[in-house]
Amino acid sequence: MLPKIIVFLSSHFVATFLVMGLAFVGFGLTSLSLLYLIRANVELVLQHGAMALLDGALRQFFELIASGFLGLAMYLVFKVCEHILVEKLVHKHGE
Repeated sequence: MLPKIIVFLSSHFVATFLVMGLAFVGFGLTSLSLLYLIRANVELVLQHGAMALLDGALRQFFELIASGFLGLAMYLVFKVCEHILVEKLVHKHGE
């Protein structure tokens, strides 16, 4: 399925640009203040110990890590689209 998506994006310049823009926004939203939230979560656990973990700090920590991986996936989609667009532009101008 992935090669079909790459072929589609390679042949549809505008769709590739739109997907790239959505991935850029998605990366920004998932990574916005992520390090501050993880730091605050760790400080909460260090300050309140097991009680904070039982109240959901551990679950929140894993959700923040998952958000980081989602941001990474958005970044990879952005880079793939960037590569496709640059290749298309370079080959179009004969370089």
